[in-house]
Amino acid sequence: MEMRRVVTTIELNNRRRDRHDIVAEILKTARVGRIKTHIMYKAKLSYSQINTYLGMLVEKGFLENHTVQRRNGTVTVYKTTPKGVLFIENIETVNQMLG
Repeated sequence: MEMRRVVTTIELNNRRRDRHDIVAEILKTARVGRIKTHIMYKAKLSYSQINTYLGMLVEKGFLENHTVQRRNGTVTVYKTTPKGVLFIENIETVNQMLG
């Protein structure tokens, strides 16, 4: 039985991510507020992919963006909204049920 659990975990780790997994990773990363580049690297997405996802998540109300003044100019920071946190919790519940 232990061997089966290990194989299942390995199979899950090697599978392609679906859209929900990517969205959850973005929302988890942005919980405390992050710039686009940090989210892009953490979620392992290309520049065009991160732009598509961030636009969609802001539009749907899962993320909010704020302009912040820094020493070398302004940057946009993305932060997960309460609706986004609820999405993360629901995805984690489903993953626990399946896993």
